[in-house]
Amino acid sequence: MSNESPYRIRTERDGRILVVTLNRPQSLNALAPEDNAALADIFDTYSADDELWVAIITGSGERAFCSGIDLKAIGGGGSRKLPASGFAGLTGRYDLDKPIIAAVNGLAVGGGFELVLSCDIVIAAEHARFGLLEAARGTAALAGGLQRLPRQIGLKRAMDMILTARMVSASDGRDYGFVNEVVPASDLMQAARRKAERILQMAPLSVRASKRAAMDGLAQSTVQAAVAAQKEMPLIKQLLHSEDRIEGARAFAENREPQWRNR
Repeated sequence: MSNESPYRIRTERDGRILVVTLNRPQSLNALAPEDNAALADIFDTYSADDELWVAIITGSGERAFCSGIDLKAIGGGGSRKLPASGFAGLTGRYDLDKPIIAAVNGLAVGGGFELVLSCDIVIAAEHARFGLLEAARGTAALAGGLQRLPRQIGLKRAMDMILTARMVSASDGRDYGFVNEVVPASDLMQAARRKAERILQMAPLSVRASKRAAMDGLAQSTVQAAVAAQKEMPLIKQLLHSEDRIEGARAFAENREPQWRNR
């Protein structure tokens, strides 16, 4: 994969980790239509590449992770249409089994906050702030934010943020439950990489199957229904008949680190 796309998105492949950096700090890392298309392609590649197991997405600079859609880019009549996989190629991507870590280096508002909510793990710099500001601008957060936020923090807190366009701090986000960890800005990427490296110690099929079962289970009306449905999931069946499942048990019995083969 190229280290830099022509659409102001940087990618770095570090072993089994893919780092994606929104690289428009002068525009608070807002995304124009071509940026969304480039990110859709990047995450298509991530999804399909068996050698990539974890992805980290972050922004350039210290001011913003992502300020949402680039209104200047569409102000001259440009299209607001998003790729099928949604804003940043992620908010509408419901079939991605591999983990995504957001390393939030500053402001995350509008589509930028919706992007954060679509990630699996969120590491935030101490100065990061979050909000859905659409109600103050005569629009609505239609890239999944109105659905994900109530599910992640509860209805009343979500309604307060959505209906008043209230911003919250990184520490508030941690207390609410949509931020996993708050760190000094200087330690942000190291913390995200530490989390990625920890995931890499797990069996990749176990990670993928567990994510799929958890996400699909949210669509079921009861825990009983979710447990029953997971038995028919292809990834669960693949996991239960995998070489890595045997390797995990063998490594435990032999008191050594497992050597995962992702099959």
